[in-house]
Amino acid sequence: MSPLRRLPRGDDGSALAELAIILPLLCLLLTGLMEAGRYGYYTILVANAARAGAQYGAQNLVTAANAGGKMEASALADGQNVSGLSASAAEFCTCADGSASTCLPTDCATSHRNVFVQVTATGTFPSLLNYSALPASLRSITVTDVVTMRVSP
Repeated sequence: MSPLRRLPRGDDGSALAELAIILPLLCLLLTGLMEAGRYGYYTILVANAARAGAQYGAQNLVTAANAGGKMEASALADGQNVSGLSASAAEFCTCADGSASTCLPTDCATSHRNVFVQVTATGTFPSLLNYSALPASLRSITVTDVVTMRVSP
């Protein structure tokens, strides 16, 4: 008699059959976790690009004017690894007393003027799961981030 115990004949290959059933589910779970991680990383890249553009514009009133689209260029330069990245920038003002302002130096006669810049960065997240059976909304997801900063006086 061999020192190794033999399984009864009815159990031969049952472990292989169980593995064949559970392996596709484990692969799907692993792929989903990878996609979630990639999506999280991608949203961080888009947010960082928007923040870089806003930081450039918030330096002073000259950079806030966005001559030549420098805030957008700064955002695009920061987000070089983001596919389909686009950026837009705007400047807006409010008066310290809460009234509206048109960003003219003559506005806000009773209080001071607060100048803000706002950069919106948008990128397209390309999914690894690019199967035609999946809805188009899962194959390509648009990621947008908006950053608003007050301009240093």
